Amino acid sequence: MTAGGKHITVDLLRHGEPGGGDILRGRVNPELTARGWRQMEASAERAGAYWTHLLSSPLKRCRDFAHHLAQSRQLALRIEDQWQEIDYGDWDGMDIAEWRRLAAPQFQSFREDLTALAPPNGETFIQFRDRVQAAWRELAGLPDGSHALIVTHGGVMRVVLPTVLGIPLNQSSPLHIPFACLSRVLIHTENGRSQTSLLFHNACFSENQ
Repeated sequence: MTAGGKHITVDLLRHGEPGGGDILRGRVNPELTARGWRQMEASAERAGAYWTHLLSSPLKRCRDFAHHLAQSRQLALRIEDQWQEIDYGDWDGMDIAEWRRLAAPQFQSFREDLTALAPPNGETFIQFRDRVQAAWRELAGLPDGSHALIVTHGGVMRVVLPTVLGIPLNQSSPLHIPFACLSRVLIHTENGRSQTSLLFHNACFSENQ
């Protein structure tokens, strides 16, 4: 260990399959399906980790499994709003095909300008990015040797992982983030500065099971 430095490991686990069908899920709050539970259990088992900290989005598709995991692993659970999905406003709960039609102009502009994505009566992408990145920076304050698990959403991971990799946030589409996707990041802090490394990505439940 470098003098004055510390290492923190962070696992990011996307929720499993939720109920509700093929809709856009931001703040709409369906529970996990039985398949979604199996997906998350398989990914948590595959992680093979002894976690010291457990954090979760407050939405049911994350929170319910996190409560289960906290009880089974005897962990304290912190429910934090910063880790919830973007608020899609008027788009929330919309059929995906309809949403893609309505949102297409904003996403076309988003490829050039992050400020272009602003769901009507929802959260702008810039607001979403800023709250997720602020929550991510706070993790550097955990004690040396900590291993945190964050149960969260695909949109959140599309902010965190490109930030770690130095990828522009509006060019993250090559990152495959399926249900129950599990990724691991190492944070090294020293002299007030942090460096991050992606240790693995998408070590998850097989979608064919």
